[in-house]
Amino acid sequence: MLPIDAAAHSSRWRRRHPCEKAVLGLGLTVTAVCLPPWPGAVLVAAASLAVLLGPAGVAPRQLWRAFRIPLGFCVTGALPLLFAVGGAAGPVALAPDGPEHAAALLLRTSAASLGVLLFAFTTPVSDVLPRLVRAGVPPAVVDVALVMYRISFLLLDAMSRVRQAQAARLGHTSRAAAWRSLAGLGATAFVRAFDRAGRLQAGLAGRGYDGTLRVLVPRASVSRPFLAAVAALLAGIVLLTHLLERFVL
Repeated sequence: MLPIDAAAHSSRWRRRHPCEKAVLGLGLTVTAVCLPPWPGAVLVAAASLAVLLGPAGVAPRQLWRAFRIPLGFCVTGALPLLFAVGGAAGPVALAPDGPEHAAALLLRTSAASLGVLLFAFTTPVSDVLPRLVRAGVPPAVVDVALVMYRISFLLLDAMSRVRQAQAARLGHTSRAAAWRSLAGLGATAFVRAFDRAGRLQAGLAGRGYDGTLRVLVPRASVSRPFLAAVAALLAGIVLLTHLLERFVL
């Protein structure tokens, strides 16, 4: 199991309805995208961090390990805005307004990523997928997603064991050996994926599979006070952003 999935299953908000956490996390994400990057995205990032490290109970080390990957994509996407291609300054030159646009994009994307991580750190995928049927998603699509989600962890565990076996047999001592080990790992993962799929199909057929996977979903009711608090938080961020823009900036 991935660390973020383990954190979601052991989260303080594990028993809360996914709709509540979706409104909070996705609401912060949309707010970060729609509001001005300064100070709107900064306020969204601060609110997301406060909720993640406070009521949600996410460990700072876990949050950083999960956030550094999308942060790398945010930085990579902002860097090209620093340069201008063509023009009187030469083939490639620093853009006059490049730092401003790069900073705005970096603030927006990083704040939006924190909003998505808030939902991911508090809501297991196994709690969300079965409820999508009630939202109108075809049951066959949900069943395929559930099966792929469960089998992915088995394949990741198998690949980890294969890599350990390759390392124990000095399969990573040179560049050529590393490439051979990587090719063998890919071939093994491909074969084992088909083997797991065949076993799963046989198991479902033996249990009288009729086209629908029936899973137990933890009961949870939507909390109106929680949704009211979320609405107040989002409205406060929007109001504070406009006030700071008008009276401070």
